[in-house]
Amino acid sequence: MTKLYCYIFMFSTLILFGQKTVSQEDKIYNSIDVFVANPSAKALQNLTNTETEFWRNPKPKTKDELLAIVVLNCNKAYYENQFGQTEKAISSYEKARQIYQKNKLSNYDIIEFCLKPLGNLYTVLGDYDSAENTIKQYFFIINTTKNYPDAAKQKFAAILNLSNVYQSSGKISLAIELLESTLKTEQLSNGQKGILLNNLGNNYILSSAGNLMHPEIYQKTQTAFESAVHYLKNEKEQSETLSNSYRNLATLNRQRQQFEVADSYLAKAEKLFFQTQNQQPRKVAKLYYEKALLLFDEQKYDESEKQISAVFKILISNYSSKNIFPNQNQLYAETVLIDVLDLQAEILFKQNHPKKALDAFKLSFYIEDLLMNGLIYENSKIITQIRARNRTEKCLLIYDRLYQEDSKIQYLNDAFQLAEKTKSGILKGYRSNIKDASAKEKQIIQQFQNVNNTIIKEQQKGDLANISKINQLIKKQNELMLLLKNIQSENPDYIPENIDLKGLFSKLEKDKAVLVYYFIGNENLFYFTLQNNRINFRHIYTAHRSMIEIVKFIDYFSSAGAITNDISGYNYYGKRVYDLLKLPSNVIYKNLIIVPDGILNFLPFEALITTESKTTNFTKMHYLLNDFKIGYNTSASFYLNSKPISNSEKTVLGIFPIFEKTAYELSYSKKELESIQSNFKGKYLENSTANFSNFKKNANQYSILHLSTHASSGDIETPASIKFYDQEILYSELYNLNINPDLVVLSACETGIGKLYKAEGAMSVARGFQFAGAQNLLFSLWKVNDYTTSVFMTDFYKNIKNNAPYFEANAKAKIDFLNDKSIPNAKKSPYYWSSFVYYGSIAAEEKATNYIFYIISLLTVIGLFLVFNHYQKWKISTRFSKKRNTRK
Repeated sequence: MTKLYCYIFMFSTLILFGQKTVSQEDKIYNSIDVFVANPSAKALQNLTNTETEFWRNPKPKTKDELLAIVVLNCNKAYYENQFGQTEKAISSYEKARQIYQKNKLSNYDIIEFCLKPLGNLYTVLGDYDSAENTIKQYFFIINTTKNYPDAAKQKFAAILNLSNVYQSSGKISLAIELLESTLKTEQLSNGQKGILLNNLGNNYILSSAGNLMHPEIYQKTQTAFESAVHYLKNEKEQSETLSNSYRNLATLNRQRQQFEVADSYLAKAEKLFFQTQNQQPRKVAKLYYEKALLLFDEQKYDESEKQISAVFKILISNYSSKNIFPNQNQLYAETVLIDVLDLQAEILFKQNHPKKALDAFKLSFYIEDLLMNGLIYENSKIITQIRARNRTEKCLLIYDRLYQEDSKIQYLNDAFQLAEKTKSGILKGYRSNIKDASAKEKQIIQQFQNVNNTIIKEQQKGDLANISKINQLIKKQNELMLLLKNIQSENPDYIPENIDLKGLFSKLEKDKAVLVYYFIGNENLFYFTLQNNRINFRHIYTAHRSMIEIVKFIDYFSSAGAITNDISGYNYYGKRVYDLLKLPSNVIYKNLIIVPDGILNFLPFEALITTESKTTNFTKMHYLLNDFKIGYNTSASFYLNSKPISNSEKTVLGIFPIFEKTAYELSYSKKELESIQSNFKGKYLENSTANFSNFKKNANQYSILHLSTHASSGDIETPASIKFYDQEILYSELYNLNINPDLVVLSACETGIGKLYKAEGAMSVARGFQFAGAQNLLFSLWKVNDYTTSVFMTDFYKNIKNNAPYFEANAKAKIDFLNDKSIPNAKKSPYYWSSFVYYGSIAAEEKATNYIFYIISLLTVIGLFLVFNHYQKWKISTRFSKKRNTRK
């Protein structure tokens, strides 16, 4: 009651003295001032309450009031980040950005207080596409705004932060190019030069790809860091960056095992670091992690563990040092926690505690899943998944060791489950989530992907690209990203489920097949062979000659003459790689399912040599094709969940641009069309009618989609694409197609080739169709010959017409090609017949007539049984009657 009287008295006093009530704008700024005077994680709620009250008020919002809300959210985000609430900080910054841009506000440095820290936080969480888009957006604002305050300083920050994103997302060459160019062309202060040189040294390390020990690379890197120290030494404001340069020199010497030098540099870095004002918990934790890493390499495991415990105490408020690990429910999306848990696992393994090491790795995987669930962009997800795969390799080695010691089958099962979780995870997750997505979510996903594709196409124009258009598209993409995040945050987080091993073995038995499953790590190649309800698991060390031999074999398919010019070499490497890949022999079943990985995605297994010979006759060589009918899959889950191939009448949508009288003309494509058309009903679009619009309009009406055209695998910067008569379509533009075909045939060059990621496979045209819903695909691994392709396709479709399953039709067409006496020996080189590989189901639907036959057969057996049973009873009755009569 006392408080109530006080409020009444204050209100009466204000009225008596004619004072105005406090405006909404002043209330917001007062709330910010009160919070900043005494900030705490608990007090953040007061800012939230102030904003909630503001939005509840039905009165129209003025621009000044909205700007106050922007300032509130920027302050809130800053302190959320200080208190380790990174994801909440991102949300607050995004809200501030949206309000500022939507309402066209001004008189606030939105770059300094919102966009810069937002881009940095996205980088920290591994959302590199969001980070890159945010940085490019404020870079655009700086370059297009006249007299922008501190334009030179903000431009420098944009270049620095963009180089960080390029570095973190694996675009090392872009980062080096950006940094070297800036150092040569821009007017920079000593402090700025030092900062960029520090970054440049980091990128030199990453570009070395394991060749850091080479004196030239080492010298180049060391010079960059030492030059950074030279420029930063007398810059008081750059003591934190100087500390980072010392830390980088420590890392460089740690990797060269020059531990005393590394220790001295890290001691300098630590001293400088704690003299700076900006000692955020995360930055302190990262310094302790680096100390732990150095101690680990020095084999001082107990001391390293003390540093790890210190990191947990900093990042986890209620962590108890009595426990080896934090509890899973204490963990959150933070990359430093992942690094520390991974290091702890390594220590435990060195201390001969393999099971505890696995427990630590499992916690790292858990955090990685949390990070993955917060990502929208495909590239960011792929990079996160690559990091998970590096950890998977270490776990697989531990499982192998445990199995060798205990012979427990469960270790093999767990190893296989773990490998499967990191195999095509993004494709699996998308296919799983899109089934349950609402109409609204699907619409936003489609819009998001369309905008992304438009950005990519505009960027491909290079110097002619419309930067203003790209900036507007990035804004639109960010809006859609936030909408998607809001929708997906309402759904349970997607965590990859374990595969049903019993179901997998049952399917293999039913399909009369053997499954060979590969996992390529940084230093090891792992093989899983599944047959007879058992997993066989082996691995070999591949850091030296083994991978070179695989690459050498694949190189034979780089041109038409590579094999014919070196037949004996092909025989030799074909056999070497066959032996290396441990493919099964002397098995009952002749259906082979292969799940490749990494560079093996580009290897034509059918063309491997099982027995080396000196023959130059390609027909007489001993290929794996002669031993097995081979089908491929991107993961074991896709194989297990594949639907049987339909036995209903096949209809074909044929796309044949042909490109008559142009440089792109495919003269034999017309013969391919005529051959397929003579066997299958459907719609066949040629020349100008074979455009993308007609394809989209008709694609969901036919069971087989056949595209006979040109395609490209792209390169590091250019995505894979396929050519229709009117336009070239990026692989990612295929994601939104509404299709569910029985088969997609990509009769074009390199449709299975694209930028390769170990975790996810090739970013190829075939992948685009897989995202769109295609389960069964036939596609090429290199540039195919127009004539031989038409011959192969003719045989392939004849086999389908004769009811052969697709994978069998593919194998038979290859054998028929080799046995065709009208084809000269040179054209029977594996280059011409082994390009096309089949991915998908190998099981066909059982025909309805079969079910009727089974039912009739069953009824006949039952009928015969009843008749026989009645006859037996009659005989017994008669015998009994006769006996009875005899007794009389």
